[in-house]
Amino acid sequence: MIQHETIDSPSTGKSYDISHRFELVRAQSVRLCQPLKTEDYVVQPVEDVSPPKWHLAHTTWFFEQFILIPHVSGYQVFDELFNYVFNSYYESMGEKMLRNHRGNMTRPSTEDIYRYRDYVDQAMKSFFNSAAFSDEIADLTELGLQHEQQHQELLLTDIKFILGNNPLFPAYQEKQTGNGQKQQNAPGARNYLEIAAGNYPIGYLGDGFHYDNEEGYHQVYLHQYRILDRLITNAEYLEFMEADGYHNIDLWLADGREFVNTLSVKAPLYWHRIDGKWHHYTLNGLEPLDMAAPVTHVSYYEADAFARWCDKRLPTEQEWETACHQAGYQHDLHLQGKANFVDNQNFRPMGLSHQPEANVPAQMMGDVWEWTLSAYLPFPFYKRVSGALGEYNGKFMSNQMVLRGGSCATPESHIRTTYRNFFQPDKRWQFTGIRLAEYF
Repeated sequence: MIQHETIDSPSTGKSYDISHRFELVRAQSVRLCQPLKTEDYVVQPVEDVSPPKWHLAHTTWFFEQFILIPHVSGYQVFDELFNYVFNSYYESMGEKMLRNHRGNMTRPSTEDIYRYRDYVDQAMKSFFNSAAFSDEIADLTELGLQHEQQHQELLLTDIKFILGNNPLFPAYQEKQTGNGQKQQNAPGARNYLEIAAGNYPIGYLGDGFHYDNEEGYHQVYLHQYRILDRLITNAEYLEFMEADGYHNIDLWLADGREFVNTLSVKAPLYWHRIDGKWHHYTLNGLEPLDMAAPVTHVSYYEADAFARWCDKRLPTEQEWETACHQAGYQHDLHLQGKANFVDNQNFRPMGLSHQPEANVPAQMMGDVWEWTLSAYLPFPFYKRVSGALGEYNGKFMSNQMVLRGGSCATPESHIRTTYRNFFQPDKRWQFTGIRLAEYF
């Protein structure tokens, strides 16, 4: 069952103000869209990418459908048709529009979507002050906010795909690095943290918010292994490319070869060779390739082939989580700007400004989602709940790989060391990257 932290509500007199958190999260979605032009809100270049205005509406739909309609007496929906066009994959919530048709909606207009958000926000704020607002509904509100934070990350990566596939390569923002970091020289030798063989705890244990796919706190036995103390950089990945890695059949899974050949993949997404030099599109626009930055926008197939070229492998998600805890990260993070999340406003992975500390892996949280060797499957004791909320994670446990650690597009308050992200192995429009591991 999906578990949530104890969210305090006006009806219980507890100290935590869910209404304040609601305002902060909802405002962040609007803030991420501020640099956009009206035309940017509608575009859907491929099925995986949703138009920005759809994200703004779908996250609003969640609060209307799961909180306001069932719990507020006499609530009047903003528009009866919105349940059809802004439902995503919830079969139990009725008919829904095909995903690849989201970009066909010039109507409702972007202005209408913002009116929809304001309408629902006002209704929620009134409900917060109602005696009917219970702890149970506060928990459901927190789930809606976590859901919106997931979509904030999707929103930013979808915006990058929309602008990055425009032949003019327009910038999302003026050139800047929010935390003041500049390009660094590529790191030197690869150093590995050694983890001894033994039983290690995996999964979420605590009272804080977490998704049901993190449940099932259990022990796993891990053979002794090493894990790289930093992420793989653009410079290192370029070496793989220049060694003809994309054409070396010994390095690739069969599905990976088909992926590369069918799509003529020769480099990470957003890389462009111009006048003999590599550039990459960032949300600052088209720039010379930052050799020190972590390589990103690679598929699982590319990450796996690179690891094999290095005579290494990707870590399992259990190895990754264990190394993260060994490095001192706890379940609920309090990094306070020490990792590169969306809060830093870099909107891109950043190179290390100094070498990692001895025996402490760097960049475990933020920068890029790290592909693991693990298929997305249930932990022990997992039980999918019935109804719409049971569709949130459980029904996707097939043909997907687990990623860990969050990215430069992830809100810091949304991530945990036990957070299990998952995508099909060919996906690379998210900020996905590589960390190596091996047995010894």
